[in-house]
Amino acid sequence: MITTEKKQAIIKDVQVHAKDTGGSSAQVGVLTERIKEITEHLKVNKHDFMARRGLLQMVGKRRRMLRYIAARDSQAYLDLIAKLGIRR
Repeated sequence: MITTEKKQAIIKDVQVHAKDTGGSSAQVGVLTERIKEITEHLKVNKHDFMARRGLLQMVGKRRRMLRYIAARDSQAYLDLIAKLGIRR
């Protein structure tokens, strides 16, 4: 589970402006961290199929948000995926 302090640090790292806490880039950052944590969980617990389903849902949601960001501002999209270390 992602801690509140870690979540705030991620949001502060990727926010667009000072009061941006729920924008699409902030949501993508938080989802990326949750995806990393669940991926590590699934390496140990191979038969946790509910976690696998949740992981796939989060990956799909992040993909849709990234597509939205790319459609609105392609340079912001490229900066965000470079900052988070996500493949294109």
